[in-house]
Amino acid sequence: MEETAATTPIVTLTPNALAEIKRLQAVQGLGSAALRLGVKGGGCSGLSYTVNFDTEMGPHDQSYEVEGIRIIVDMKSAIYLQGTQLDYQKDMLSGQFKFSNPNAAKSCGCGESFSV
Repeated sequence: MEETAATTPIVTLTPNALAEIKRLQAVQGLGSAALRLGVKGGGCSGLSYTVNFDTEMGPHDQSYEVEGIRIIVDMKSAIYLQGTQLDYQKDMLSGQFKFSNPNAAKSCGCGESFSV
């Protein structure tokens, strides 16, 4: 199937998220692998975010590019992720990606799941 390009970014990336994604691609030797963002059922609030690297496009995927990073979002997840910002926050011991989703009615304390 043909790749469907999103006209506007579904999820935006902060400079910290961009830097971490590029770092992970380099460290893991992923080269041109795309960042796949999605939503799946589960988590303490009903839906949870997924973040992976992928080299394959599915028939229901949309993709776009942000500063050299290709992002893939399936059309079902795009409904829940539209307007979301992905950030990367690091403290002394660890770091994690954080989603700021305007569509979420509530989210759990860890920020990894939400409901609409």
